[in-house]
Amino acid sequence: MEYGLIGEKLGHSFSKEIHESIKDYIYELKELDLESFHKFMEEKAFKAINVTIPYKEKVIPYLDYIDPAAKKIGAVNTIVNKENKLYGYNTDYLGLKSIILKNKINVQDKNILILGNGGTAKTATQVLKDLKCKNIKYAVLEPTKDDYSFENCYEYQEVEVIVNATPVGMYPNSYGKLIDINQFNKLEVVVDVIYNPLKTPIILDAIKKELKYATGLYMLVAQAVYAADIFTDTKSDYHVINDVYKKIINQKKNIVLIGMPASGKSTICKQITRCIEELNLPVSILTADNYFNDISNLIKIHGNFDLLRDSGYDVDSPNNFYLDLLREDILKLQKGVDILTPEYLVNGTGVSKPNSIPVKSKKIIIVEDVITTARTIFETKEALKEFGVEVVGVACIVDRTQ
Repeated sequence: MEYGLIGEKLGHSFSKEIHESIKDYIYELKELDLESFHKFMEEKAFKAINVTIPYKEKVIPYLDYIDPAAKKIGAVNTIVNKENKLYGYNTDYLGLKSIILKNKINVQDKNILILGNGGTAKTATQVLKDLKCKNIKYAVLEPTKDDYSFENCYEYQEVEVIVNATPVGMYPNSYGKLIDINQFNKLEVVVDVIYNPLKTPIILDAIKKELKYATGLYMLVAQAVYAADIFTDTKSDYHVINDVYKKIINQKKNIVLIGMPASGKSTICKQITRCIEELNLPVSILTADNYFNDISNLIKIHGNFDLLRDSGYDVDSPNNFYLDLLREDILKLQKGVDILTPEYLVNGTGVSKPNSIPVKSKKIIIVEDVITTARTIFETKEALKEFGVEVVGVACIVDRTQ
């Protein structure tokens, strides 16, 4: 690996597409357990890397030089290998400062509560101190006498700004939430460094309360631009931060329609498709509804399990089976054949005559019925990539039956 990111779990990461939008190099994601991390750092087989959870502090003993700012913070997220000597920096500082300033968040003379006490929390502490906050307290899993736990942090009723510096709420555990912000009477601002999902549960709570908020994607892009400059010893025109941010956020924003069966979701989706076409954007619909996810119907349509296994399908995993069928459909698209997508009867007792949906371009909108987890959407995009299909947006349809 020449350039890339190391961390324990990286399934959530947007860093590859961000870095490869900034500079002309291949950027890899490398997941490392603790033992592999130590071996990796000892071997030094890279030109430059970024570092994420949980290694931002653990890399420091391996460094031959640490930038004074990073040393003051006590965390490193950027390392360059120069003639087998490792130089450490912290671009998270500039990234976090960027989202605070971009969102016009005033922390001067404010009381702050930081969730967490790891490397990101240390970076947040330094940023907030430099922006002249009044006081900082911490809510942590194992509090010391000066910290709060997540259960008793509500005693700190003076808090005006909350910063989530933990991975709680991050994909794939996107529903996680450490605290209830409704219990803070003086709260004005919520900042979450998480970028996937774009809006975490704590941010959604802030929106409901009509509080000012900032999310982590702009921070991620900004720190990546600063890191890429360090990697390549160049100086970017920093309008690139806004350009790459807009590109990534347009790729990641989805439309989700939720409602009872036969409530009009598909009709609305078709209207959305027409609106996109009016913008001269190439769009087609590929539906992957519960036709693919309901094993009993799959058997009715395709035969018994033994026949499916003999055909090479992984019938023991509905999700894998769904991807197999998706790949078959993409092959049909490549040959110019319309995809057949079944349309369920309202009473759910059978499948009506399938509808033919032509594909007009390699740039498509996926309409994903029922199968709506972030992981499945990601895997669908990956399956499409195998066939050279670029996904420019995702529209999801979810049946709400309870």
